[in-house]
Amino acid sequence: MNFIVEYQWEIFIFAEVLSLGTLLLFGVVRYFFSKRKLSLIFILLFLILLMLEATLALFIYRETGEISTFQIVIIIFIIYACTFGISDFKKLDRWMRLRIGNWRGIDLLTEKDRYLMKQQRDPRYIAKRYRYSSIIHLLVFVIAQGIFWAYGLSGLDQALNYLTDLTWIGTENFHETPYPNDFIYGISLVWGLVFIIDFIYSWSYTIFPSKQRGELHD
Repeated sequence: MNFIVEYQWEIFIFAEVLSLGTLLLFGVVRYFFSKRKLSLIFILLFLILLMLEATLALFIYRETGEISTFQIVIIIFIIYACTFGISDFKKLDRWMRLRIGNWRGIDLLTEKDRYLMKQQRDPRYIAKRYRYSSIIHLLVFVIAQGIFWAYGLSGLDQALNYLTDLTWIGTENFHETPYPNDFIYGISLVWGLVFIIDFIYSWSYTIFPSKQRGELHD
C-alpha cells in the first residue's frame, strides 16, 4: 500500500503511456488492417485503464485522507475523457480515416462522415452545437451541486446563506462550505473550474464565430 502512495505519479504516468499505446494500436488495427471489431478491444482496454486511474485516485484519497494535486489531475483527465474527449476522438477518427485512406488510395469515409466534416466547418453549426452542449453541462452541473448540497446542509436557509455569501469558495476547510466532505468539495472545485472554462469556450463560438475554426480540415 505504501508503495502505491509513494509512487502514485509514476503509476499514473505508466497508465497514461499504456492508454496512449492502446489508442495507437486501435488506429493500426482499424485503419491499416481494417479489423474494426478487433480494434474495439483496444478501446475497451483504454476504458479499463481510465477506470483504474479513477480507482487509484480514490485509493490515494482513502489512504491519505486529503485532496492532493494528484487526485485533481486524475479528475481533470477523467472529466475530459468523458466530455470533450469523446467528441475529439470521433473527429480524430474521421480525420485519420481521411488521411490514411488517401495514402492507401482507398475511401475509408462514409457519406455521413463527409456530411459531418462539412457541417463542422460551418461556424453557425459549430456555434449552435456548443450552445446546446454548454446548456446541458450547466443543467448537469447545477443538479449535481444541488445533490451535493442536500447531503451537506440541513435546510434551505443554510443554502441561501451560502448562495448570498460566496467567500467560502477556495477555503481549505470543507466544514466552512456547503459540502458534506473534503472529497466532494475538492471534486466540485475542479468541476467548477472546468465548467467555467467550458462555458466561456463554448459561447466564444457564438460571440466570435468568424474567429473560430472547425474540425480538422481535409
